Amino acid sequence: MNVSDIKDLAAKIRGEVRKAVVGQDTTVDILLTALFSSGHVLLEGPPGTAKTLLAQCFAKAISLDFGRIQFTPDLMPGDVLGTNLFNFQTNEFSLTKGPIFTDLLLADEINRTPPKTQAALLEAMQERKVTIDGDTYPLNPRFTVIATQNPIEQQGTYPLPEAQLDRFLFKHTLAYPSREEEFAIVAQHGTRTGMNTPASFGIESAISAAELDTAVDTVAGVKLKDDIISYIVDLIRATRETPALETGASPRAAAALATAARARAAIDGRDFVIPDDVKTLALPALRHRILLSPGAEIEGKTTDETLAGIIEQTAAPR
Repeated sequence: MNVSDIKDLAAKIRGEVRKAVVGQDTTVDILLTALFSSGHVLLEGPPGTAKTLLAQCFAKAISLDFGRIQFTPDLMPGDVLGTNLFNFQTNEFSLTKGPIFTDLLLADEINRTPPKTQAALLEAMQERKVTIDGDTYPLNPRFTVIATQNPIEQQGTYPLPEAQLDRFLFKHTLAYPSREEEFAIVAQHGTRTGMNTPASFGIESAISAAELDTAVDTVAGVKLKDDIISYIVDLIRATRETPALETGASPRAAAALATAARARAAIDGRDFVIPDDVKTLALPALRHRILLSPGAEIEGKTTDETLAGIIEQTAAPR
């Protein structure tokens, strides 16, 4: 497989998702980049912007089993991972697997559960495995988490710890659709209040599991020249030197941005990374990995505005 094949596969996946989801092209591109980078995505947006439908349709289009957890304040780690139950017929403990044993997991409203339960995802997201009562169980190497959170209502929520946020490759903010897109949404989905399934829209798998594994290996071979690496390093180091930021991005963020830039190049049909790949992905790759200083918050600055200024001021290679 070469990068032109990955470009074709990405186009097929987009086409399948568009059968059900109107607009959200940027969000689909973010999901595609994360898919070929083996990364996880945090989606933040108001209710009713198709976050759940998008995750379901995306999973169907890429041949991954879909699972969902509705996070609530009373959810326990065992409800996510599973637990060993005693079987009186065999006099042995047997594992009842939790919903995390899937390929693509939708962690719906992840910030509504306490940090103890949020932490149940850490090992799975980082190492693609789960440990229960001392025994380790592997997950699919393509295991992916798409988490959602609602930015409007903060009552009864628990901010995600920095270690949890750092496991996400991207944090993407969804906006309301344009008037034309909203018109198309009402025309297509205004027949019932319940949500249709991806199958009802005729969505089919556009890529097999074997093709996905090969695509990920191909992305790893995309060329990343030294001047692009220097550009990524300069961006990351600039976040640590900006007075408006109390905490900058880590070396892990730099490596993640480089991996994502490779995937972005492959999706565009190139076997080499250009500065625009880094610029396009810098904001969603870094906005959740930095913290504003108290002074910047008092002045009314935002994380996105501060990052945009850093990206603008950091010289890109020509």
